[in-house]
Amino acid sequence: MNQSSEVKPKQVFPESISSTHKTVLNVDQIKQWREAGFVFVHGVFPSDLVDILRSEAHKRLPAADTEDSSRVRGFGSDIVFPSDISEHNLMTLDQTLLQTVAQLLACSVDDIRLTQSDVWAKYGRDESDEDFDNSDQRMHVDYPNHTLVHPPRWDRPEAVEAIVYLDNIEDCSGPTAVVERLGPQDPAYRWPIIDTPGVADLDYVNDRGRAEDYFSAKRPALSNWRKSLYEREAYVQYHVGDVLFYRHDTWHRGTPLQKGKRRIVMNLTFRRSMSEWISTLHIGWAWASYRPGKPLSHLLANLTVDQRTVLGFPKPGSDYWNSQTLAAVEARYGSFGMDMDPYRDSKLLK
Repeated sequence: MNQSSEVKPKQVFPESISSTHKTVLNVDQIKQWREAGFVFVHGVFPSDLVDILRSEAHKRLPAADTEDSSRVRGFGSDIVFPSDISEHNLMTLDQTLLQTVAQLLACSVDDIRLTQSDVWAKYGRDESDEDFDNSDQRMHVDYPNHTLVHPPRWDRPEAVEAIVYLDNIEDCSGPTAVVERLGPQDPAYRWPIIDTPGVADLDYVNDRGRAEDYFSAKRPALSNWRKSLYEREAYVQYHVGDVLFYRHDTWHRGTPLQKGKRRIVMNLTFRRSMSEWISTLHIGWAWASYRPGKPLSHLLANLTVDQRTVLGFPKPGSDYWNSQTLAAVEARYGSFGMDMDPYRDSKLLK
């Protein structure tokens, strides 16, 4: 469908949060995420970290209108946590970010776990020529490739997703579109959330036009209902450092960039610790242990206890810890400066 022929959607602008880098979301912002499905903010990350990550990503990811960029139709890159870009790691485990996620999930920081952190580029081009193209996405929810099950009912969120924008909308367009949930009886959010390509018996088709054609053939009675999702979409007006926090069960999609333009974002996902059915989207963090220079060991040694716990490191008081495991882990990481006292002092070690 030609975007210019559609009704212009509502624009969403980011709200400010505190620049003190403490627990910063206000009650209304938390309520919006929990009830409407998303909250759009700026001020989460120190600007110097954002600027350095942006600069490094612009150097490493293919420039627009290159042969490499023309082959990029989906998601992903080699900039994945744990990264050789230290600012990527620092932003992934930023204390303000972790406290914000904990606010949204109404839990403590040591009760959240990282499952995704990557930086990737999207490119503006002519109309899509394949089903999996991400240029003009179908309306979808993100849970199918993150969890083995289905999100629980709306008042029990298990995960927080975030898009950190590393470019300005004026330079490339391509805003993320979101559908606000308008209360428990909102027909857009009927239960279960399965009426989208890629779920149940429906094939995965990412491109909007091709997906809706497929959906019309497979589920013709629901075509008008899906059309109503597009009619309600709102566009986020992003700038460098802005963050869109949303949920696994929020309807959203990516819209086309200007032809020949590139937009870079950082994607993050965190889950409740007990929600083991939500998968880690990348290869596990420990794979980086054998990298030259031991960057993962240096990183772990210099994190706070909470930051380590977010990666799945056993927290103080865990049944994992006893005198033998404490000595063994200290032998592995002691030369990198890891302070084992919080784990030693957490319980009577046998």
